[in-house]
Amino acid sequence: MGRNHHVVSRGDGWAVEAEGASQPLAIFKTQSEAWEKAKSLARKERSAAFLHARNGEIRVCNTYGHDARRRKG
Repeated sequence: MGRNHHVVSRGDGWAVEAEGASQPLAIFKTQSEAWEKAKSLARKERSAAFLHARNGEIRVCNTYGHDARRRKG
């Protein structure tokens, strides 16, 4: 399982950041562009993508790969 990816507000744009990385992976002008990139990376790495609002709160979380909530029993 790869690192989770977060879309966060950065100045006039939106950054895609991997957990634990010191620098953003990419910066986009729109939130939707950044969100698509984060989801794509999370799919490839079988991890999660988190979309943050401008105030930092998590608005959406998409998981790809192992999801503990889907276990039987």
